[in-house]
Amino acid sequence: MSGHSKWATTKHKKAVIDARRAKSFAKLIKNIEVAAKIGGADLSGNPTLVDAIQKAKKTSVPNDNIDRAVKRGAGLTGEVIDYSTIMYEGYAQGGVALLIECLTDNKNRAAAEVRTAMNRNGGNMADPGSVAYNFNRKGVVSVMKTDSLTEDDVLLAVLDAGAEEVIDRGAGFEIISEASDLVAVRTALQEAGIDYDSAEAEFVPNLTIEIDAETARKVFKLIDALEDSEDVQNVYANFSVSAETQAELDEDE
Repeated sequence: MSGHSKWATTKHKKAVIDARRAKSFAKLIKNIEVAAKIGGADLSGNPTLVDAIQKAKKTSVPNDNIDRAVKRGAGLTGEVIDYSTIMYEGYAQGGVALLIECLTDNKNRAAAEVRTAMNRNGGNMADPGSVAYNFNRKGVVSVMKTDSLTEDDVLLAVLDAGAEEVIDRGAGFEIISEASDLVAVRTALQEAGIDYDSAEAEFVPNLTIEIDAETARKVFKLIDALEDSEDVQNVYANFSVSAETQAELDEDE
């Protein structure tokens, strides 16, 4: 029986991973479709589409799926792409503020899935505006560290492009700018020969609250539940963890 149980557990884990992978693909495809709808299929004139495609490729979305998404979004297949962006606000454990960004073709379904995930995992919905004021829309570019790349190298490359700060995140650097300067910062990195991992407009908290490992585990579980919904594109939160807490969390892996 132990062998059977182990196999059943393995199959279950694989099913969960496969399901999450499929949902991740669906979200990335949505981003491509929306970018193509707004800016057209020409990559040379649509940097948002370039970034959406790059992100999809890094997550191993097949090229055929990407090509079809570009054509659908640009209206080249006759299909109508109609997604709405909706923001929900709430609180996780420890008073952590959450902004939940949905991209959906069914507002009622999105609202129900967000509310269910919050209720089942210790979160609380909040009134519109009660959380959003804690966040600002910013351009965020991530650059992975290499042996030859220093923080000064990155700062020098992006300083004149509108970058506000460069943050050392341990495994890489995060460049913060106004959302309107995102393309300029990305272009400056390319011209300096520096590869970037991602470049997106995100909601960045004005202030963060530090949480302990026990609270972090609960917050992560809630965020995972929210992100399990295909309608939820991004979850933004205002928590931070110390190096000691992160080390404790790493032991859970």
